[in-house]
Amino acid sequence: MKSKFFFMYTISINERGGLFMKILKLISTLLVFSLLSFSSKAVTLNAIMENVPDTHFIKELLPDFTAKTGHEVEMDIMGYGEMHPKMVPSLTSSTGSIDFMPVDFYWVGEFARAGWMMPLDDMIARDGFDTSVYFDSMMKLVGEVEGTTYMLPFYNYAMGLTYRKDLVADPSHQAGFKAKYGMDLKEPTSWDEYMKQVSYFTKNGTEYGVVNQGSKADPIAMEWSNYLYANGGRFHDENWHGELTSDAAKQALKDYIHNLQDHGPVGAASFSFDEAFNVAAQGQAYSYLTYNWFMPSYEDSSQSAVVGKMALAPVPGNGSLNGAWGWAIPTSSPNAEAAWEFIKWVESPEIVAKRALMGGAPTRSDAFSNPEVLAKYPHYDALNRILASAKNFPVFTYTPQFVEVMGTELSKAVIGEKSIDDALATMNSELEALAKKDGVYKN
Repeated sequence: MKSKFFFMYTISINERGGLFMKILKLISTLLVFSLLSFSSKAVTLNAIMENVPDTHFIKELLPDFTAKTGHEVEMDIMGYGEMHPKMVPSLTSSTGSIDFMPVDFYWVGEFARAGWMMPLDDMIARDGFDTSVYFDSMMKLVGEVEGTTYMLPFYNYAMGLTYRKDLVADPSHQAGFKAKYGMDLKEPTSWDEYMKQVSYFTKNGTEYGVVNQGSKADPIAMEWSNYLYANGGRFHDENWHGELTSDAAKQALKDYIHNLQDHGPVGAASFSFDEAFNVAAQGQAYSYLTYNWFMPSYEDSSQSAVVGKMALAPVPGNGSLNGAWGWAIPTSSPNAEAAWEFIKWVESPEIVAKRALMGGAPTRSDAFSNPEVLAKYPHYDALNRILASAKNFPVFTYTPQFVEVMGTELSKAVIGEKSIDDALATMNSELEALAKKDGVYKN
């Protein structure tokens, strides 16, 4: 979802202590009450939004919000790489120009530490907004920070396994796979089972068993994280001591290189999302581990030769990586109460269901049990399972910087410029160094 390049402003604070966070929370809460005390007349809300389908779906639905509240909404829609530098001047102003904002999980640590997001707990309690409808994984990623709710989850981009269900159901392949491996051919649930399927379908039913998004930094970093989790690894322990030199991490990188080099197309080490999707969508690859929102594109005959043939599943071994944006109100918002009215409206069950039916990526769990939504998008059943168990990427002030380190080191290992051990050792040491700089590392 993100550009390879990040123009980031970071807040460097040596001491994370509880006192500092309590002071920030108190100041933010006072700002909330002062900004909520204005007149209820209709206003025009301004926001910077990413140029993605969900933004355009919401834009189509805005007349409903205006009819109900009288408020208008103006969206400045732009690419991901433009958003952060455009938002920061408003966020650092005493009275900004942004009324509400979507916050990528990459930015949560920075925005919370800087005090740029209003606490929402008092407004949630006052209006009885039910936050239990969100998956715990979502609330932990783009909802709560150290016990305070700063965001409501907006849309998800959790990753999953997309694979050729028609090949799995083919009797000849079922017989061939059983004869070769002594196990049934089905939707893979273990990592070993999936790796065997990748090998089997290479040059047997498809040209490639898998296609990877190996481009640095974000594509390879996000994709490889699933390999890490699928192998039982993790980035760090509870004290932020790095665990990227573990046997699980080493096996995850071996598996990644093996799949990319031995079972995928030439050039996959430089593929981003679109290039990898095109290979899978043209029926050349059995599987592609990617963002769940590619599923509707597989069903679009104008860009896919595998309509009706692809399925979505959790990454085998419970490796699915979570990803999401959250709705927040800047502490510098000039229209905080109206902004909260917008967030309540856009995250209401009715509007979320409408957005889902348009092809959006909701985060409310009730959208995944909506019969109308499931009838139109059967893969939401699998997505429900993915979001219920998805694992989060390390979220702290320096998440974007760590992604850059990951992308560089993983790419070096893939092309043989660095050994697996050396690449992982650098990732591990850089993670700990950034964690210490952020004050989250504990001895």
